[in-house]
Amino acid sequence: MPTAIIADDERLMRDQLRMRLEQVWPELDIVGEAKNGEEAVELVGQCKPDFTFLDIRMPGKTGIEAAREIGERSQIVFVTAYDQYAVEAFERGAVDYVLKPSEPERLKVTVERLKARLDKPGVVVNDSVTAMLSQLAEKIAAPKPKHLQWIQASIGQDLRMIPVEDILFFRSDEKYTCVQTSTFEALIRKPVRDLADELDPALFWQIHRATLVNVNAIEGVTRDIRGRHLVLVKGRPEKLEVSRSFLHLFKQM
Repeated sequence: MPTAIIADDERLMRDQLRMRLEQVWPELDIVGEAKNGEEAVELVGQCKPDFTFLDIRMPGKTGIEAAREIGERSQIVFVTAYDQYAVEAFERGAVDYVLKPSEPERLKVTVERLKARLDKPGVVVNDSVTAMLSQLAEKIAAPKPKHLQWIQASIGQDLRMIPVEDILFFRSDEKYTCVQTSTFEALIRKPVRDLADELDPALFWQIHRATLVNVNAIEGVTRDIRGRHLVLVKGRPEKLEVSRSFLHLFKQM
């Protein structure tokens, strides 16, 4: 059975890649996960995986640096969100790449290439490829966003990576939080109080202990016959109640 490890400092991305790989290559055994380049190098030594999926940008030792240390001990697959800069580097080297968030169709192409390399030794990421990847790293050297950029949600049997800017609002009950976009609804287990700490407060306003709303989705605010303030959401029938403690957000509107 072929084996692999996944190295990415974002847990959601590790989870999503693992799930996608299970879908397109169920025989592949993911034997370990790493949060940075140091852990990835250690795991390669311990687990001796056939393949190592390395995020290019990780704190401490980057994926590029880890790949140089790993050498021929494992086939390298770089994981990146920057297709426009990366393709040439990967095409010129005997390595492959996966875009974040990973999509099944592109991942199938990678898997077919990896299967063809199963019986071959790993290829050293040579100086030419390293130089190009280093240029890539410089172009994307800006700090990673401090706030949550994606929401991982289950829709039936599928796992969906939803960009936060596509979400109209979050609304919690006792067990789940509803994630509402303009086209579908999904459920997650993370409560609103945790999401409020992780999302950009300039993009999402907490208007109730159980509700967060995307400010770009607010059509207006109205009052009902009981005097409650309700947020109208663009394109949606829902009216989201505003708690008294959050009314100050709308004084400028």
